[in-house]
Amino acid sequence: MGSQLGSAGLLLVNTLINIYLFLLMLRFLLQASRADYYNPISQSVVKITQPVVRPFQGFLGPVMNRFDLATLAAGFVIKAVSIIVILQVAGFGMPPLAGVAIGSVAALANAILKIYFFALIVMIILSWVAPNASHPGALLVMQLVEPIMAPLRKVIPPLGMIDLSPIVAFIAISIIDGIVVGSLTRAAGISGALVGL
Repeated sequence: MGSQLGSAGLLLVNTLINIYLFLLMLRFLLQASRADYYNPISQSVVKITQPVVRPFQGFLGPVMNRFDLATLAAGFVIKAVSIIVILQVAGFGMPPLAGVAIGSVAALANAILKIYFFALIVMIILSWVAPNASHPGALLVMQLVEPIMAPLRKVIPPLGMIDLSPIVAFIAISIIDGIVVGSLTRAAGISGALVGL
C-alpha cells in the first residue's frame, strides 16, 4: 500500500512538473511567434514562469532575436532535476547524465508539439464557430499557430471553403513526435512517462 501511495505521489509530482514545463514552452513559443506580449494570457504565462526564468536571464542575457534561450534553459534544468530526483526517490539510483540530458530534450520537444497540437485543434474549432473572435485566448492561439500555418498555406492553398493545411500540420506533428521524440526517449533509456509521453 505504501509503495502504491509513493508511486502515485511521484506520478502527481511528475504531472505537475510537466504542466509547468508546458507553461515554460508556451512562453518560449509565444516569444518565438511574436504573439502580443500585452495579451492578458501572455502576461499570466510570463508572471507564472518568471521566477524560474529570471536566474537564467542573468547569464544568458535578454531574448536573442525571437528565441528566449533563458526559458529553454529553465525548462531543460527543471526537467533534468525532476528526472534525477524522481528516479532517486523511486529507488532506481542515479541515472546516467547523458540519458537525463536526452530525456530532458525529449520532454521539451514533446511539450512544444503538444502545444501546437492543442492550438491547432482550438484554431480549427474557432474557424467553425467564431471565425472573427476577438477574445484574448482566440487571438493568442491564432498568433501562435500562424508561423507554422502561413508556409503550409502557401504550399497547400484552400480548396474553396476547405483548408487542408491543418491536416498536413497534424501529420507533421505526429511524424516528428513519433520519430524524433520517440527516438530521443528510447536513446535516453528513461520511461516515456517521465518524459511526458
